[in-house]
Amino acid sequence: MVSSAWVSLHEWNLISSMTWVGLDNYAHLLTDPGTRRVFGHTLLYIGGYFPLVYAGGLGLAIVLNRQLAGRAFFRAAYFLPVVTSWVVVALVWQWLLNPSNGLVNQVLGFFSLGQPGWWTDPAWAMPSVILASAWKDVGFVMVILLAGLQAIPQEMYEAAKIDGASGWKLFRHVTLPLLSPSTFFVIVISLINGFQVFDQVYVMTGGGPAGSSQVVVGQIYDLTFRYGRAGEASALSWLLFAVILAVTALQIRGQRRWVHYG
Repeated sequence: MVSSAWVSLHEWNLISSMTWVGLDNYAHLLTDPGTRRVFGHTLLYIGGYFPLVYAGGLGLAIVLNRQLAGRAFFRAAYFLPVVTSWVVVALVWQWLLNPSNGLVNQVLGFFSLGQPGWWTDPAWAMPSVILASAWKDVGFVMVILLAGLQAIPQEMYEAAKIDGASGWKLFRHVTLPLLSPSTFFVIVISLINGFQVFDQVYVMTGGGPAGSSQVVVGQIYDLTFRYGRAGEASALSWLLFAVILAVTALQIRGQRRWVHYG
């Protein structure tokens, strides 16, 4: 980190000697429309990814917390993508979402529905990445929330039922409040991972088409290894660090209002 901070104050192409430029790299990034664009794409990714992965993980956790036949198998099956290589997952989803012969478009065509261009279409490239990411990570969220559900004392449900609560009221007034520590952990980890998204974008779209799915870490990579602007890339990495730190600090401060421990 110290080395990166030092490089960010220089102009360097990884080959020749570094040239001191002070804060010029930061000033350029803060006024560059490209910086706002990649941060916007990253926020768009987070905005689509987190609701999907949380809702999916919570739904699976609730179902697999019940006494079901084959429960252990399904828990392992849904968690399997989490430990699978991102490159493998991205390549599989790139094939599934292939506009010409992908399985998803074949199914959509069978039902006479529209067949998007997915990762080849600027309007659908980011949704393609979001879909693949949510599918891979939903098992991780499921495990965290499942552990939270199992830590809720059954006496809480029994007491609520005696007071006349059932169904949605139990979920709203017992499950969600007592699950809030696990939810808070999922939010923090998911947002940090969301800001650092790279692998799936690099493999599925390469940041394209026409830069429509380029994210912050992808921009850092390109600035360093494609354009030889390592100083600017280091400055961008520090800007990303500052954003993640600020967002995480706000979450930690705000959790006092809605997270209930014990």
